[in-house]
This record gives sequence, C-alpha cells and structure tokens, in this order.
Amino acid sequence: MSMMNEFKEFAMRGNVVDLAVGIIIGGAFGKIVSSIVADVIMPPIGLILGGVTFTDLKLTLKEAIDKAPAVTLNYGNFIQTVVDFLIVAFAIFVMVKVMNSLKKKKQAAPLPSIPAQEVLLTEIRDLLKNR
Repeated sequence: MSMMNEFKEFAMRGNVVDLAVGIIIGGAFGKIVSSIVADVIMPPIGLILGGVTFTDLKLTLKEAIDKAPAVTLNYGNFIQTVVDFLIVAFAIFVMVKVMNSLKKKKQAAPLPSIPAQEVLLTEIRDLLKNR
C-alpha cells in the first residue's frame, strides 16, 4: 500500500474527521465566547466597578524612556481571558452532561420482552439437552 493510500485511509476514518470538525467548531465557539465576554459581560462589570475597562488594567513595572516602551503587567487581559475560559469550560461541561444523560437514557431502555412461547421452547430444549 502506498504512503498516499495509507494517509487517505487514516484521514477518512470517522474519528479523524469528527476531531477536525470539533476543532473547527471549537475555534468558532471560542471566538463567540471571547466576543460575549469582551463586548457584553465585561463592560457592565467595569461600569459597576467605577468605569474601569478591564483591558486597560495594568501595573507599570518600568516607565517608558524615550523610544523604549513601558514595561507593564497586563492583568486586565488576564482577568478577561480567565472569564472566557470559565464560560467555555462551563458550556463544555453542560454539553458533556447532556450527552451523558442521553447516553444513559438510551442504555436504560428496556429490552424487548420475549414471548412466553419462546421461553417455554427454550426451557424444553434445555431439558432435552440435559437428558
């Protein structure tokens, strides 16, 4: 089997394609959550805290000198990224929880009952086999 055929077989497996789709959707979902956090959630929080914009929160370690920029510790961006992460993690948690509950319901479905005739025939077969 040539290298190209092996790669094609590997790439066309269901798991690899599903993983690729998941990564693409996850990237888009991450952008949506980042926008929600930056544009919807953080501005009201900043307003409540006295008109603070979180991306502007920073600690200056060294002032700017001539053309050299200031050295800053941008903890506001970190706070915003943590909020992004928490929302994404919670959404994934909820999604996995829903999927697991659906899986449990599917597994808990009762097995179809065997007709009484078949049960009797099975018992007769077993009795005859044991003689």
